[in-house]
Amino acid sequence: MLFRAQPPKPQTLTALSVLTTLAIMIPSLALGHTIEGSDANFVQAIDGPAIGPFIYLGAKHMVTGYDHLLFLVGVIFFLYRPKHVIEYVTLFAIGHSITLLLGVLADLRVNAFLIDAVIGLSIVYKAFENMDGFKRLVKLEPNTKVAVFIFGLFHGLGLATKLQEFTISDNGLIVNILSFNVGVELGQIIALSAVLLLLSIWRTNPSYLRHAFATNTVLMAGGFMLTTYQLSAYLLLPGS
Repeated sequence: MLFRAQPPKPQTLTALSVLTTLAIMIPSLALGHTIEGSDANFVQAIDGPAIGPFIYLGAKHMVTGYDHLLFLVGVIFFLYRPKHVIEYVTLFAIGHSITLLLGVLADLRVNAFLIDAVIGLSIVYKAFENMDGFKRLVKLEPNTKVAVFIFGLFHGLGLATKLQEFTISDNGLIVNILSFNVGVELGQIIALSAVLLLLSIWRTNPSYLRHAFATNTVLMAGGFMLTTYQLSAYLLLPGS
């Protein structure tokens, strides 16, 4: 008896389209995540406290910071209660706030390519955990909260390296960096609100759980691509 293949449902096509688009976009974005153009000129030209502009820059950087957002998508993918979302996002925020402030104010310097490579691996880690990879393959169950906090530290260093590319005036430096950090948190809230809204809508459809494994597979692949790009830049670009 022959079985006729059924055409894919519209929601299936939509999910696959989103995953394919993500896979295509990640390579082109991998080397474009920085502060540039008029924003870069402003950061270097400012002399004195500029609370509003630095809050804006921090929020913009987080909203357009695809590597940070991909990690957070992995973190909240299977979190259904607002209390749990707040707990994990707060741990991440504390981690990246610590190293962002230390990185700039204490001039804690690290190689930007290597840090961004670790950030890519953080996406791989969370997607792999969402796929129950640790339980199935290595028979371990890592402490997710500790992992999110530790990776938050690396993400904060990644943010710091973007600011360390510029010569920032000492006049108002503390106020401006604190403002930038506040902006990062606001941007994170804005971005996560949009992500949670989309996930909440998708969760009402049975396709959510059916495509959870595939979604996290693409997420993990994206993390590997980001890591590969950053390591390639580290090895090939002069002065890295």
